[in-house]
Amino acid sequence: MKNFKRKYIINENNERVAVQLDIKTFEKIERALEDFVLGEKMLKNHPTENLILKDAKAYYKRLKKST
Repeated sequence: MKNFKRKYIINENNERVAVQLDIKTFEKIERALEDFVLGEKMLKNHPTENLILKDAKAYYKRLKKST
């Protein structure tokens, strides 16, 4: 796995509670997750069920809006 430059946010007990990433890194991770989810959905799709291009584009746009 690629090492990402990250900053940790700590609480008053000096425990890590969050990670801060630059936007470019976040967008790379987001694209990778979208690709993974789309791939999983394609694998689970029944071979006789076909999605026309227009419906596929509409579905993909809904995925982007939900994130």
